[in-house]
Amino acid sequence: MSTATLPSGTHVVQELPFKWKVQGTIFIIGGLGFMFDAWDVTLNGALIPLVAQEWGLDRPTAALLGTSNLVGMAIGAFLWGGIADRFGRKNAFSLTLLMFAVFTVLGALSPNFGFFVAFRFLAGVGLGGCIPVDYALVGEFTPAKYRGRVLTAMDGWWPVGAALSFLVSGWVMATADNWRLILLVMILPALMVYVVRRSMPESPLYLAAKGREAEARAVIDSLVERTGAERRDYVITTASLPKAPRWWEQVVALWRYSWKLTATSWLLFVTILLVYYLALTWLPTILTEAGMAQSASFFATAVMALMGLVGVVLAALLVEKVGRKWLLAVSAPLSGVVLMIVAQSLQAPAAAVAWILVFGAVVQVAIPVLYAYVSELYPTELRASGFGWASTMSRFAAGFGPLLFAALWPVVGLTWLFAGATVLVVLAILFMAKFAPETKGHELG
Repeated sequence: MSTATLPSGTHVVQELPFKWKVQGTIFIIGGLGFMFDAWDVTLNGALIPLVAQEWGLDRPTAALLGTSNLVGMAIGAFLWGGIADRFGRKNAFSLTLLMFAVFTVLGALSPNFGFFVAFRFLAGVGLGGCIPVDYALVGEFTPAKYRGRVLTAMDGWWPVGAALSFLVSGWVMATADNWRLILLVMILPALMVYVVRRSMPESPLYLAAKGREAEARAVIDSLVERTGAERRDYVITTASLPKAPRWWEQVVALWRYSWKLTATSWLLFVTILLVYYLALTWLPTILTEAGMAQSASFFATAVMALMGLVGVVLAALLVEKVGRKWLLAVSAPLSGVVLMIVAQSLQAPAAAVAWILVFGAVVQVAIPVLYAYVSELYPTELRASGFGWASTMSRFAAGFGPLLFAALWPVVGLTWLFAGATVLVVLAILFMAKFAPETKGHELG
């Protein structure tokens, strides 16, 4: 067989059978990092009322805590996405958690609110790289036939992390009444995951794209052997990649590749995740101010996060049948509408909590599909940075959104604030419908 007729190594990887001891292990290790991302983001909602009480902060000042952490994650998302594209998925995969752990410890030791905000920002920079790097690595190891389900199922780690965040916060405050211990609880498991990540192989798609043929063949041959697939000859195709692009060069490359796809990615990330982060950041405060006990508000928000597992299962079951675009078009606006109903139901706490649980399920249909969809829109050499920049835009919006939310809350009310966020989601969906393709079943390039 001539070289011209041989399949590429990338094609071989994406046609392998899925084995839990091979690709499933990578899914679990990547998912644990994603779980810590969820835990840390969700923690802002628990910490805001606690540190406000300790340091006597008003609502807008306390909101700076969430802003600093999410803006740090925004910066980390594009920094680590670019690092992953230049220096490898594996190195970025490990170091994101290490940086997060170091600055979380320092945050727990903060003497005042200023230091705490700074350390939460730096912890966010570290953890902000988890989502783009994890999705790039897991997606590139997963066979094309299962990739949509696996990448969608990755988001199952999010509700687990979010629920753990509120449950641990409630337990620590009930037993020790010390919010600093809430931060320290995360460190040991985070460091354990860091150690495990060091044993991960590098992505063969990345190695091939970088022209590191011998290393790429070693990883591909190992995957073929461990999955029990039939051995066959293949060629390693090398992409012509720019060397060490700066952050503005990354942005130019993404928009030059396709302004339609990049605009779609950014709009979807900004609007859908703004709705979710507003809920995570403010629901404990909203429920407490509506008359619910603080521990009960933590518990209700934790159950909301756990309900996300229902949404993730639904998304995983439907994503390959219905397609990415249709699922997003239905679930994303619906999640905003449900939040509006929550705001209208606060006078009846039981009804409000019931609708909060519905929101937890609906929004977690949209988010995993969003992550899978955007990760599939770009070729290998742009995948991590493309996803990273979309994530960056969403973290900036989610970081500054709570500040605007805190300022407008007493002026226009919760219902109109959530209605405005829902309108933004609908506009993003309409843009996607016109300018972006369906990626169901497409082989990664």
